[in-house]
Amino acid sequence: MLKSERLAVLPIDSYDLGPELSIVDGHEYGGEYDTFTFGSWSSHVLANGSGADSDVAFRPHEGSLSLTELGKKLPNIMSLVAGHFPLDRLQWVRVFALREGIIAPHVDFLEWAKPGTRVQIPLRTSEESLHSENDILYHIRRGEVWKIHSTDPHSARSTSSTARLSLCLDFADAEEPIAIRGTVPATEPIRVVERPEPTEAEIEELIASAAGLTLETMRPGFRPFAELHFERHAHATAAFDWYLEAARRTGDEDIVAKAQAFRTYCIEKRGDGEAFDW
Repeated sequence: MLKSERLAVLPIDSYDLGPELSIVDGHEYGGEYDTFTFGSWSSHVLANGSGADSDVAFRPHEGSLSLTELGKKLPNIMSLVAGHFPLDRLQWVRVFALREGIIAPHVDFLEWAKPGTRVQIPLRTSEESLHSENDILYHIRRGEVWKIHSTDPHSARSTSSTARLSLCLDFADAEEPIAIRGTVPATEPIRVVERPEPTEAEIEELIASAAGLTLETMRPGFRPFAELHFERHAHATAAFDWYLEAARRTGDEDIVAKAQAFRTYCIEKRGDGEAFDW
Protein backbone atom coordinates (compact mmCIF):
# COMPACT_ATOMS: atom_id res chain seq x y z
CA MET A 1 0.00 0.00 0.00
CA LEU A 2 1.25 3.46 -0.90
CA LYS A 3 2.01 5.45 2.26
CA SER A 4 2.64 8.75 0.51
CA GLU A 5 -0.61 10.71 0.21
CA ARG A 6 -2.15 13.08 -2.29
CA LEU A 7 -3.39 15.82 0.03
CA ALA A 8 -4.90 18.24 -2.46
CA VAL A 9 -4.78 19.77 -5.92
CA LEU A 10 -3.89 23.44 -6.40
CA PRO A 11 -5.19 25.82 -9.09
CA ILE A 12 -1.70 26.08 -10.49
CA ASP A 13 -2.79 27.61 -13.79
CA SER A 14 -3.84 30.70 -11.82
CA TYR A 15 -0.17 31.57 -11.39
CA ASP A 16 2.14 32.86 -14.13
CA LEU A 17 5.02 30.48 -13.45
CA GLY A 18 6.63 30.14 -16.89
CA PRO A 19 9.17 32.99 -16.60
CA GLU A 20 10.09 31.96 -13.06
CA LEU A 21 10.63 28.32 -14.02
CA SER A 22 13.09 29.59 -16.63
CA ILE A 23 14.97 31.40 -13.85
CA VAL A 24 15.21 28.11 -11.92
CA ASP A 25 16.43 26.38 -15.09
CA GLY A 26 19.33 28.83 -15.25
CA HIS A 27 20.17 28.80 -11.53
CA GLU A 28 23.46 27.17 -10.55
CA TYR A 29 23.54 24.22 -8.17
CA GLY A 30 26.48 23.49 -5.89
CA GLY A 31 26.23 19.69 -5.94
CA GLU A 32 25.55 19.20 -2.22
CA TYR A 33 23.55 16.00 -2.75
CA ASP A 34 25.52 14.47 -5.62
CA THR A 35 26.15 11.33 -3.56
CA PHE A 36 22.51 10.30 -4.08
CA THR A 37 22.05 11.41 -7.66
CA PHE A 38 22.91 10.13 -11.12
CA GLY A 39 22.32 12.22 -14.22
CA SER A 40 20.97 15.73 -13.75
CA TRP A 41 19.39 16.48 -10.36
CA SER A 42 19.64 19.77 -8.49
CA SER A 43 18.17 21.56 -5.47
CA HIS A 44 17.39 25.28 -5.50
CA VAL A 45 16.65 27.06 -2.19
CA LEU A 46 13.98 29.77 -2.21
CA ALA A 47 13.65 30.19 1.56
CA ASN A 48 15.39 28.83 4.65
CA GLY A 49 16.24 29.83 8.20
CA SER A 50 19.00 32.25 7.30
CA GLY A 51 18.12 33.76 3.93
CA ALA A 52 21.64 32.99 2.72
CA ASP A 53 22.06 31.51 -0.77
CA SER A 54 25.02 29.51 0.56
CA ASP A 55 22.83 27.83 3.21
CA VAL A 56 21.74 24.85 1.15
CA ALA A 57 22.17 21.72 3.28
CA PHE A 58 18.78 20.77 4.69
CA ARG A 59 18.39 20.60 8.46
CA PRO A 60 15.62 21.42 10.94
CA HIS A 61 15.86 24.90 12.43
CA GLU A 62 14.13 27.22 14.86
CA GLY A 63 12.79 30.63 13.97
CA SER A 64 11.12 32.20 10.98
CA LEU A 65 11.53 31.64 7.27
CA SER A 66 13.71 34.03 5.21
CA LEU A 67 13.81 34.43 1.44
CA THR A 68 17.07 33.79 -0.37
CA GLU A 69 18.13 35.93 -3.32
CA LEU A 70 16.66 33.27 -5.61
CA GLY A 71 13.39 33.31 -3.68
CA LYS A 72 13.16 37.09 -4.10
CA LYS A 73 13.29 36.59 -7.88
CA LEU A 74 10.35 34.15 -7.80
CA PRO A 75 7.39 36.11 -6.36
CA ASN A 76 4.72 34.05 -8.12
CA ILE A 77 6.06 30.75 -6.77
CA MET A 78 6.31 32.26 -3.30
CA SER A 79 2.78 33.65 -3.69
CA LEU A 80 1.56 30.13 -4.44
CA VAL A 81 3.25 28.93 -1.23
CA ALA A 82 1.91 31.75 0.95
CA GLY A 83 -1.55 31.58 -0.60
CA HIS A 84 -2.14 27.89 0.08
CA PHE A 85 0.05 26.76 2.99
CA PRO A 86 0.53 27.78 6.64
CA LEU A 87 3.87 29.49 7.13
CA ASP A 88 4.31 29.11 10.89
CA ARG A 89 5.76 25.57 10.64
CA LEU A 90 7.37 25.96 7.22
CA GLN A 91 11.15 25.68 7.43
CA TRP A 92 12.44 25.23 3.88
CA VAL A 93 11.18 26.08 0.42
CA ARG A 94 13.09 24.47 -2.44
CA VAL A 95 12.64 23.48 -6.05
CA PHE A 96 14.04 20.12 -7.13
CA ALA A 97 15.05 19.76 -10.77
CA LEU A 98 15.39 16.30 -12.32
CA ARG A 99 16.33 15.73 -15.96
CA GLU A 100 17.48 12.44 -17.49
CA GLY A 101 18.45 11.38 -14.00
CA ILE A 102 17.68 9.17 -11.05
CA ILE A 103 17.95 9.47 -7.28
CA ALA A 104 19.34 6.47 -5.44
CA PRO A 105 16.82 4.78 -3.13
CA HIS A 106 17.17 6.50 0.23
CA VAL A 107 15.48 7.34 3.52
CA ASP A 108 15.21 10.97 4.61
CA PHE A 109 15.62 12.38 8.12
CA LEU A 110 17.97 9.61 9.31
CA GLU A 111 20.16 12.33 10.80
CA TRP A 112 17.53 13.68 13.18
CA ALA A 113 15.48 12.21 16.02
CA LYS A 114 12.26 13.93 14.91
CA PRO A 115 11.33 13.79 11.22
CA GLY A 116 9.36 16.63 9.72
CA THR A 117 6.70 16.65 7.02
CA ARG A 118 7.82 16.90 3.38
CA VAL A 119 5.39 18.01 0.69
CA GLN A 120 6.02 18.12 -3.05
CA ILE A 121 4.06 19.90 -5.78
CA PRO A 122 5.26 19.48 -9.38
CA LEU A 123 5.35 22.83 -11.18
CA ARG A 124 6.45 21.25 -14.46
CA THR A 125 6.41 17.54 -15.14
CA SER A 126 5.58 14.79 -17.62
CA GLU A 127 4.62 11.11 -17.61
CA GLU A 128 8.33 10.32 -17.87
CA SER A 129 8.83 11.56 -14.31
CA LEU A 130 8.12 8.96 -11.63
CA HIS A 131 8.44 8.52 -7.88
CA SER A 132 8.85 5.25 -6.04
CA GLU A 133 8.15 4.10 -2.50
CA ASN A 134 9.19 0.63 -1.37
CA ASP A 135 7.99 -1.51 -4.33
CA ILE A 136 5.39 0.96 -5.67
CA LEU A 137 5.89 3.29 -8.63
CA TYR A 138 3.69 6.37 -9.06
CA HIS A 139 3.41 9.64 -10.95
CA ILE A 140 2.65 13.02 -9.37
CA ARG A 141 0.77 15.32 -11.72
CA ARG A 142 1.37 19.05 -12.05
CA GLY A 143 -0.33 20.90 -9.21
CA GLU A 144 -0.97 17.83 -7.06
CA VAL A 145 0.13 18.24 -3.45
CA TRP A 146 1.75 15.09 -2.10
CA LYS A 147 2.93 14.31 1.40
CA ILE A 148 5.97 12.15 0.73
CA HIS A 149 6.42 9.24 3.14
CA SER A 150 10.14 9.86 3.24
CA THR A 151 11.04 7.57 6.14
CA ASP A 152 10.55 4.51 3.91
CA PRO A 153 13.00 3.81 1.05
CA HIS A 154 12.01 5.92 -1.92
CA SER A 155 13.42 7.21 -5.18
CA ALA A 156 12.63 9.29 -8.25
CA ARG A 157 13.51 9.14 -11.93
CA SER A 158 12.89 11.22 -15.01
CA THR A 159 13.93 10.18 -18.51
CA SER A 160 12.74 13.48 -20.00
CA SER A 161 15.21 15.93 -21.54
CA THR A 162 13.12 18.76 -20.04
CA ALA A 163 13.68 19.09 -16.30
CA ARG A 164 10.86 18.17 -13.99
CA LEU A 165 10.60 21.02 -11.46
CA SER A 166 8.99 20.09 -8.16
CA LEU A 167 8.32 22.50 -5.32
CA CYS A 168 9.43 20.94 -2.02
CA LEU A 169 8.12 22.29 1.28
CA ASP A 170 9.49 21.05 4.59
CA PHE A 171 7.40 21.59 7.70
CA ALA A 172 8.31 20.99 11.33
CA ASP A 173 6.42 18.15 13.06
CA ALA A 174 5.52 14.97 11.21
CA GLU A 175 2.31 14.41 13.16
CA GLU A 176 0.46 17.71 12.80
CA PRO A 177 -1.75 17.91 9.68
CA ILE A 178 -1.11 20.69 7.17
CA ALA A 179 -4.08 22.98 6.56
CA ILE A 180 -4.06 23.64 2.81
CA ARG A 181 -6.24 26.47 1.50
CA GLY A 182 -7.75 27.27 -1.88
CA THR A 183 -7.69 23.79 -3.37
CA VAL A 184 -9.61 22.48 -6.37
CA PRO A 185 -11.28 19.04 -6.73
CA ALA A 186 -9.11 16.16 -7.93
CA THR A 187 -10.48 15.01 -11.27
CA GLU A 188 -8.15 12.07 -11.91
CA PRO A 189 -7.33 8.98 -9.84
CA ILE A 190 -3.91 8.51 -8.30
CA ARG A 191 -1.53 7.29 -11.01
CA VAL A 192 0.19 4.06 -9.94
CA VAL A 193 2.44 2.46 -12.55
CA GLU A 194 2.40 -1.31 -12.93
CA ARG A 195 5.49 -3.15 -14.14
CA PRO A 196 6.40 -6.82 -14.70
CA GLU A 197 8.34 -8.94 -12.25
CA PRO A 198 12.07 -9.24 -13.00
CA THR A 199 13.21 -12.62 -14.29
CA GLU A 200 16.16 -14.45 -12.80
CA ALA A 201 17.92 -14.01 -16.13
CA GLU A 202 17.45 -10.24 -16.03
CA ILE A 203 18.84 -9.99 -12.51
CA GLU A 204 21.78 -12.22 -13.40
CA GLU A 205 22.48 -10.12 -16.50
CA LEU A 206 22.49 -6.96 -14.37
CA ILE A 207 24.87 -8.41 -11.78
CA ALA A 208 27.14 -9.88 -14.43
CA SER A 209 27.30 -6.52 -16.24
CA ALA A 210 29.30 -5.17 -13.28
CA ALA A 211 31.99 -7.85 -13.53
CA GLY A 212 34.70 -5.24 -14.04
CA LEU A 213 33.64 -3.10 -11.08
CA THR A 214 36.52 -1.15 -9.49
CA LEU A 215 36.72 1.44 -6.74
CA GLU A 216 36.94 4.08 -9.46
CA THR A 217 33.82 2.89 -11.31
CA MET A 218 31.63 2.09 -8.30
CA ARG A 219 29.69 5.35 -8.39
CA PRO A 220 28.54 5.26 -12.04
CA GLY A 221 28.27 1.49 -11.74
CA PHE A 222 25.40 1.81 -9.27
CA ARG A 223 23.03 3.58 -11.66
CA PRO A 224 21.87 0.50 -13.65
CA PHE A 225 20.98 -1.21 -10.36
CA ALA A 226 18.78 1.74 -9.35
CA GLU A 227 17.25 1.89 -12.84
CA LEU A 228 15.94 -1.68 -12.83
CA HIS A 229 13.64 -0.86 -9.92
CA PHE A 230 11.80 1.53 -12.27
CA GLU A 231 11.50 -1.03 -15.06
CA ARG A 232 10.59 -4.11 -13.04
CA HIS A 233 8.46 -4.72 -9.95
CA ALA A 234 11.06 -4.84 -7.18
CA HIS A 235 11.53 -3.18 -3.81
CA ALA A 236 13.66 -0.04 -3.86
CA THR A 237 16.22 -1.69 -1.57
CA ALA A 238 16.71 -4.56 -4.04
CA ALA A 239 19.11 -2.29 -5.92
CA PHE A 240 21.51 -2.52 -2.98
CA ASP A 241 21.13 -6.30 -2.72
CA TRP A 242 22.00 -6.73 -6.40
CA TYR A 243 24.85 -4.23 -6.16
CA LEU A 244 26.32 -5.99 -3.11
CA GLU A 245 26.23 -9.32 -4.95
CA ALA A 246 28.08 -7.73 -7.87
CA ALA A 247 30.63 -6.32 -5.41
CA ARG A 248 31.15 -9.73 -3.78
CA ARG A 249 31.81 -11.35 -7.14
CA THR A 250 34.81 -9.06 -7.67
CA GLY A 251 36.54 -10.73 -4.73
CA ASP A 252 37.76 -7.32 -3.57
CA GLU A 253 36.99 -6.69 0.11
CA ASP A 254 37.35 -2.92 -0.31
CA ILE A 255 34.68 -2.88 -3.01
CA VAL A 256 32.35 -4.99 -0.86
CA ALA A 257 32.90 -2.67 2.11
CA LYS A 258 32.20 0.42 -0.01
CA ALA A 259 28.99 -1.10 -1.42
CA GLN A 260 27.80 -1.96 2.09
CA ALA A 261 28.73 1.52 3.35
CA PHE A 262 26.68 3.12 0.57
CA ARG A 263 23.66 1.02 1.51
CA THR A 264 24.06 2.02 5.16
CA TYR A 265 24.39 5.70 4.26
CA CYS A 266 21.34 5.74 1.99
CA ILE A 267 18.77 3.72 3.91
CA GLU A 268 20.04 2.75 7.37
CA LYS A 269 22.11 5.31 9.27
CA ARG A 270 24.01 8.56 8.75
CA GLY A 271 25.03 11.41 11.02
CA ASP A 272 24.16 15.10 10.82
CA GLY A 273 26.42 16.61 8.18
CA GLU A 274 27.95 13.25 7.30
CA ALA A 275 29.19 13.02 3.72
CA PHE A 276 29.75 9.84 1.74
CA ASP A 277 33.08 9.56 -0.04
CA TRP A 278 32.95 7.40 -3.12
